Amino acid sequence: MSILQEIRASVIKGDAAGATAGVHKALEQNIPALTILNEALISAMTEVGEKFEAGEFYIPEMLIAARAMQNALQPLKPLLVESGAEPLGRVAIGTVQGDLHDIGKNLVAMMLEGAGFEIRDLGTNTAPATFVKAAQDGADIIAMSALLTTTMPAMKTTIEALQAAGVRDRVKVMIGGAPVTQSYADQIGADGYSGDASSAVRLAKRLIGVA
Repeated sequence: MSILQEIRASVIKGDAAGATAGVHKALEQNIPALTILNEALISAMTEVGEKFEAGEFYIPEMLIAARAMQNALQPLKPLLVESGAEPLGRVAIGTVQGDLHDIGKNLVAMMLEGAGFEIRDLGTNTAPATFVKAAQDGADIIAMSALLTTTMPAMKTTIEALQAAGVRDRVKVMIGGAPVTQSYADQIGADGYSGDASSAVRLAKRLIGVA
């Protein structure tokens, strides 16, 4: 098994230490950071997403794999910046104002990062103005999560704030969370809805035209 296959296998089984050690070993073998990212980490997270959709993996397995990927990504980040590697796109993600739930949001953020997006995590209880500032700062996608029906209206308020600030046409808006539906996304003028972290990756790629 090649070192890239070893890293890939470690990520899929959620072995963070093994994946990170594999990345260091690959770098010692002068394998380019971008090759490690694409052929080991992104490839592994693609398979994790496929396993989730096939019912072979559940949220806990996805979460451990995503954490392993994040750990393994750390030594690569400065090298990718140095090499001028461009992310697929820039995503600002947050749980909307009034909502403090973050497990779903964190999983989506990790899966998107594993797919090659640059992530700016705005945290929980995120005010509309914070999303607006992220759009002004160059985000390609604004991703909003809500776990409560009582906080869902903050998604609509945020989209209205993006419009009022004149930046709505600069970004794609995707929403998700337990009570959120495609119908609600259509109603408030979001660009897309995703029911889980795996389909969120496909949606994000489609929204920026790289699917």
